[in-house]
Amino acid sequence: MALSRPIIFELGPDFYDAVQAAPFPKSEPRFLNQEKAQFLDLQDLQTAADWIRRLHHFEAWPDNLKEPLALRYHGHQFQHYNPDLGDGRGFLFAQFEGKDGKIYDLGTKGSGQTPYSRAGDGRLTLKGAVREALATELLESLGVNTSKTFCFFETGEALQRGDEPSPTRSAVLTRMSHSHIRIGTFQRLAFLGQKENLLKLLKYCCRHYFPHLSSSEQNHPAEFLTEVTSRLAKLSAQYMISGFVHGVLNSDNINITGESFDYGPYRFLPIYDPTFTAAYFDQAGLYCFGRQPTAIHWNLTQLAESLKLSSPDLNSEGILSEFGVIFAHEVIRLFFHRLNLTPQDEEKNDELLSRFYLFLAKSKIGYEQAFYDLFSGLDESRLARSPGSAFYQGEEFENLKQCLKSFSVADSQKIQNKYFQSSKACTLLIDEIENIWSAIAQNDDWSIFNQKIDQIRAFRGIYKLF
Repeated sequence: MALSRPIIFELGPDFYDAVQAAPFPKSEPRFLNQEKAQFLDLQDLQTAADWIRRLHHFEAWPDNLKEPLALRYHGHQFQHYNPDLGDGRGFLFAQFEGKDGKIYDLGTKGSGQTPYSRAGDGRLTLKGAVREALATELLESLGVNTSKTFCFFETGEALQRGDEPSPTRSAVLTRMSHSHIRIGTFQRLAFLGQKENLLKLLKYCCRHYFPHLSSSEQNHPAEFLTEVTSRLAKLSAQYMISGFVHGVLNSDNINITGESFDYGPYRFLPIYDPTFTAAYFDQAGLYCFGRQPTAIHWNLTQLAESLKLSSPDLNSEGILSEFGVIFAHEVIRLFFHRLNLTPQDEEKNDELLSRFYLFLAKSKIGYEQAFYDLFSGLDESRLARSPGSAFYQGEEFENLKQCLKSFSVADSQKIQNKYFQSSKACTLLIDEIENIWSAIAQNDDWSIFNQKIDQIRAFRGIYKLF
């Protein structure tokens, strides 16, 4: 049976507000993640009616949260501080211990208005739910440390949105996440000068999310910042190697556990382009693909400044200086893992990395297709049947080809996986997402969406990056 762990109550009412889910006219299950329900040992989620009762009508689980909680936080949005944030269209609904011994939150998106909705309706578009489910599924298969889409329901409301044809269909989504404590949660306490609450939050995070840290509360600020820095440096490397552009790396969207979450205008790279920007409203390219590590590091400096409310002598500069070192190490490690090759000495490793990305930049081959074609090194027959075969004939590829020959395969069993018997990589480019949504919007045809989920899950486990 599921083990309820409502640890949020340790923080107390200064950290959240009790809210209620909105009533919805329709309860149509569109995505139910049975695998994650089993991971949490939620044996009462057997039928669609069970899912609707718990995660659409939000009937509380025994010994868990009795009512939903909208969490309080602030944050920088595009590097401008906003003290008017908080869960504006979602809430924390339940907390459980997973089969790995970690604590997981079930939190919503689109469940109605809260004290932090501002002028918003607290709703989520069905298209937004579809996009988030696709993102989390593919990121998990690519090995990125991500939240998981637990379920979503179509809710039967007609929503008005300025960035898509309206009225548009509505949904409520539940995500499974290893904590919803954000950098912005710490920023709020520092902004309000709540030193004791900041210390309480720090102790809470160390006890429940980083139990391997020392038991000395005096050491917590430095150890905590060191841990979060390491985790976010690794997440940055995962984004870069997987070709993912989050789009909105504001400090309220950065989880202290290093888990990526909250997917709005994300994109996956069609081709290698450091300036590629996901959000149409990010006109300056602040969160473009190549700037993501810098953006995450900048958010870490805001966390460090917040911690200084209780620890003015914190050597944050020294700790944050390790971000680049960890990031560089992880990029190399993940790069070789994605290619299923055994790294050698630093000089040769750097040479292969450089030549690989130079080939991508000059040839304009599909980003994911190149990793797919060169998985386990050179195989002329695989390159010949690739949809990008023409890219492997030119001068741009020759230098990379010679370099690849000196590296051996790391795991010879992986290339035998059924996934690599095809000629095309599994991708999730914007045209594919729009095609999936078009079938749903025009004909209520969910077959393409379901087929894509099956395709994504078929190669899960090959790219375990963290």
